[in-house]
Amino acid sequence: MANLIETATEAGSFKTLVTAVERAGLVDILKSEGPYTVLAPTDDAFDQLPQGTLDSLLQDSHKLKQVLLYHIISGDVRSDDLAQIDEAPTMEGSIVAVEQNGVRVNEAKILQTDILTDNGVIHAIDAVLMPSILV
Repeated sequence: MANLIETATEAGSFKTLVTAVERAGLVDILKSEGPYTVLAPTDDAFDQLPQGTLDSLLQDSHKLKQVLLYHIISGDVRSDDLAQIDEAPTMEGSIVAVEQNGVRVNEAKILQTDILTDNGVIHAIDAVLMPSILV
């Protein structure tokens, strides 16, 4: 099995996410032992951001890192776990809400669950999550 970065790259639908992770300097974290759970916006999810938002984030590594860490949960949180919780703390420091028996995280719909990797799990989501305080 591959690590989180390798798996996301091989999937082909997370190109923008992988580029952003590289730009933010988070590759080493997602290659480390973990385990981590990544709420992974698809390329389509990044395309839905308001015009200029992605470019702005890619130019500001601090804000980009904040946004990306908001998509990472420490630990191996699979779909069975999501169905049993109401919220989860992110590596950014804020909490994401888990709704409708693990079908949504904040406003994002989970498109695919339990993409297993050597160091965690990926859940594909249809929106980019934004922490409420972006500094």
